Amino acid sequence: MRKRTVLRLAAGTVAAGAATLAYASLVERNLFTLRRFDVPMLGADAEPLRILHLSDLHMMPEQRRKQRWVASLAATDPDLVVVTGDNMADPDAVPGTLRALQPLLDFPGAFVFGSNDYRGPVWKNPLSYLLPEREYVQGVELPYEDLRDVLTGAGWADLNNARTTVKAGGRTIELVGVDDPHVERDDYPAVAGRVSPAADLALGLTHSPEPRILDQMAADGFELLLAGHTHGGQVCLPFFGALVTNCELPRSMAKGLHRWPDSTAWLHVSAGLGTHPTAPIRFACPPEATLLTLIPH
Repeated sequence: MRKRTVLRLAAGTVAAGAATLAYASLVERNLFTLRRFDVPMLGADAEPLRILHLSDLHMMPEQRRKQRWVASLAATDPDLVVVTGDNMADPDAVPGTLRALQPLLDFPGAFVFGSNDYRGPVWKNPLSYLLPEREYVQGVELPYEDLRDVLTGAGWADLNNARTTVKAGGRTIELVGVDDPHVERDDYPAVAGRVSPAADLALGLTHSPEPRILDQMAADGFELLLAGHTHGGQVCLPFFGALVTNCELPRSMAKGLHRWPDSTAWLHVSAGLGTHPTAPIRFACPPEATLLTLIPH
């Protein structure tokens, strides 16, 4: 009798695991969600300003559902679109990425790249993300210059180790960004400096939300910091949250809106819209884009 009970428990455990994996790989990773946050950071009489934040599309050529969903976000009528990298996951992904982004190019925009804009992914053991130290291996070169040309040709600001101002929502917005710190392409000292008093708003962009970068941006007076990279943990546990962030950011900040410690800056980390193509699962962390509405504080 005891042996039969053990076998039933084992069979139940295997079945539950299989069902969870099927849900994570076939259902949740396609449950595209639009998050909405109000960010109280404007002056008392200021009109609200809407920022659409996209990150980590990790686009594959055949992902038409994702492409249609991202394109539909033009209906949110943002004042500014911000993309924080890892747009592609295949050398042939530029057309699909542009099908997704094309309707959004009619709005003012800005972007930084992530490591998976420059080089494609390679297979890796998902458990390696739990290791404190691991070798980072990149694959084939991706056509990132083709993507850059289209985005800048539409008037979007390329903020890979760059700084500029844009007009959006009737405001002058100062922007600073770095290339991906996760692969040490960042050079914040080249663009550092206090925010201009002439700016109505100041935003900082980075793909990987490394505290060493966020600290410097906040110290320079950038009021809203935008990042991706973490996938929100991608696989989370109920009541526990993200297992890892794949960077130095604390797990408690793996996604969502937070006050950046020891500053007046806000940080928004997007859980992103894609997955590593060799680990196409999400659990307790659906893919997302975010509409941030800046309001008076």
